[in-house]
Amino acid sequence: MDVFEAIATRRSIRRYTGEEVNDDEIGVMIKAGQDAPSAGNLQARDFIIIRDPSVKERLGDASLRQPQIYNADVVIGVCANVPRSAIRYGSRGKLYSIQDATASVQNMLLTAHALGLGCCWIGAFDDDEISRILGLPEGVLPIALITVGRPAERPKKPPRFTTENVHWERW
Repeated sequence: MDVFEAIATRRSIRRYTGEEVNDDEIGVMIKAGQDAPSAGNLQARDFIIIRDPSVKERLGDASLRQPQIYNADVVIGVCANVPRSAIRYGSRGKLYSIQDATASVQNMLLTAHALGLGCCWIGAFDDDEISRILGLPEGVLPIALITVGRPAERPKKPPRFTTENVHWERW
């Protein structure tokens, strides 16, 4: 699958077959996340791979009880490592580490799709509770949970803006 096809056909997948996602596939996703651009090449993002059903249950409870978290084979926590970026960029390091983390999420979603996996980017959660569950150190922020599994659905493409949100030179 080329990148244009991956971008055009990737969808958020919220239902999974229950079939196992192997560690090699997760490794390919993580490598794609690590290959994303980052401010100053500081790579101010970290990944936590969760397979333990009891941990997934706690993550789901802290994420508005979204069913795809409970049902995914794997959940990947993507974190912004603010201290790593702040060493060079001071207070701007927070923004840059968030950007580093989100760039990695998009790479991982596209890679999973190209591998035939389904994913959903979860951002609605209780930050403090997710931080406790994942044991995040001071200054590391939970940015996203990515649910990963074999897709049990094929959602249609939702409508997209065309030109009304594109501006040239100025707003």
